[in-house]
Parts: sequence; structure tokens; C-alpha cells
Amino acid sequence: MKQYHYHDVDFRGTIERVIYTVTTPAGKILNKYANVYLPYGYDASDLAKRYNILYLMHGSGGNPDAWLDCCPIKNMLDHTFSTREAEPMIVVFPSFYKETISRTGKRDANYEYQNVLFFLQELICALMPAVEGRYHTYAESTSEKDLLAARGHRAFGGFSMGGATTWAVLTHCPEYFSRFVPLSGDCWEIEPLGGRSKPKETAQFLHDLIRNSAFAPEDFHIFAATGTEDAANQSLTPQIEEMKQLTDVFHFSEDCACGNLHFLLANGEVHAYEAVYQYLYHYLPYLFAECRRNLS
Repeated sequence: MKQYHYHDVDFRGTIERVIYTVTTPAGKILNKYANVYLPYGYDASDLAKRYNILYLMHGSGGNPDAWLDCCPIKNMLDHTFSTREAEPMIVVFPSFYKETISRTGKRDANYEYQNVLFFLQELICALMPAVEGRYHTYAESTSEKDLLAARGHRAFGGFSMGGATTWAVLTHCPEYFSRFVPLSGDCWEIEPLGGRSKPKETAQFLHDLIRNSAFAPEDFHIFAATGTEDAANQSLTPQIEEMKQLTDVFHFSEDCACGNLHFLLANGEVHAYEAVYQYLYHYLPYLFAECRRNLS
């Protein structure tokens, strides 16, 4: 795995906060925010320049500040884009929690995942219009038609519960997203931690979903990762290994420029933002690379 080390960067992006309104499952209306990273050189007056966009979710108990507070991801993005290792993109840091604060007390897996599933409606109906109506993405407008048309320029990723959220986005919103970056989090659609308890069934579920979708397998790109010392290794790795067997849909390749399924198992890495931002660094150059359409 390519490792990132902190660099002094002269050309730095900026962080802005986008406020948007949501309705909780209990019917309460409240304001939420997402942090939005804009790469150096972003010019609101330049209507011709368009940017790919990555939505990046925190883990359990986190909030929109978690990625920025817990690891040097902004410095990594600044360096990666200023050196042109990857094409500059917009990165959005949202939250799946509805409360004014994130979770308190002991974790409840079912409750956490219900938050995730409710977030999916918020993502499509509130967050994406708020962000993509304000910044220069490939969506010409925030109409459903234009948001759908920009699918190829939109990715979703996340850490831990954010990884489970990523699989949920693939499952429930495949018409809006084409790139998926689940980091140390498995798919919970069959059951919580189903990648560990029912890896074969989970892989088959994802296979059937893509096979029966309106898109071809090459229209989905999955970049998954975890560490050998990460507890998520016990759930994500079995799921990915089963997915590798379903070769009519999943074209696994260690070459990130080929195939549509990639998996990085990082030696010695644990369940932490300091680890998973390295996985993102590893994948960024390939996330929106057009050559990835070669599935050979």
C-alpha cells in the first residue's frame, strides 16, 4: 500500500459548511450541516469548470467533523491534488445521525443501521441538492433528471459504520452513484455484520442486485479496504472473498486501473481514521479514472 506522509502544501483547499433542513423519523424539523472540501483553485465564478464529487461518511458515534478532526485528511487531499496524483474533486463530509449530537451511550447495531437507512432519503432529497446546487459538479441542476445524469461523476465512501452506509448506498441508490469506497465496514443488508455471519448470502445479494439493475457490471466500481489488525477484517474480508467468486459481475483485480472490484488488506493496520485515510490515499488516483472502464 502506498503510504502518505504529512507534507507542507502551498496550494491548499478550503472547508465550507453547508446547512440544510431535514425531518426526523419523529417528524421534527431541524437543521443539519455537512463540511465540504473545495480543492485549491475552485472558483465559484468559473461556470465552465466541473468537479467530480465524493461523499465521505464517518463511523459510529461520529459527526461531520470526525474525518477532519481525527486524521490529516485535508493535508492529504491538498497534497494529492496539488501534485496531480489525482484529479481535484469536491469531498463532502456528512452525518447519518438525526440528533443535534451524535450517538451517546452503548452502541445499538439495529438502531445505528436504522439511522443509516433513513439517511439515504436525506442524501438524495436534501443533502445532494443542497451541495450540488451550490457547487460546480457535473449535475447541471438539482432536478432528479440531472442528478441521475451525473451518476458517473459521483462516489460514496465511509469508515466503519460509514462503510456499512456505503454498501447501503450501493444497494438503495445505485442510480445516483457509480463509485463506492467501503473502508473497514461490511454490508448489513442481510443482517448486521452479515459479511461475517453470512458472507456467501451477502455476496450473492449484491451480485443479484447489480445483475438485475439498469446498469452493466462495469458501471459499478468498488474500492474496499481494511487492516489485518482491524476487527472489521473478520466481516469485510469474508464478504469480499465470496464476491470474488461471482465473476460474471465482480471483476476483481489488484491493478486498480482494471476491473470493478478492488480490495486492500493492509498489514498491521487497526480500526482507526489514521489507517483508513491511507486507504483513501491509495485509491484516490483511480476513483474517477476513465481507464477503469477496462474490465480485462
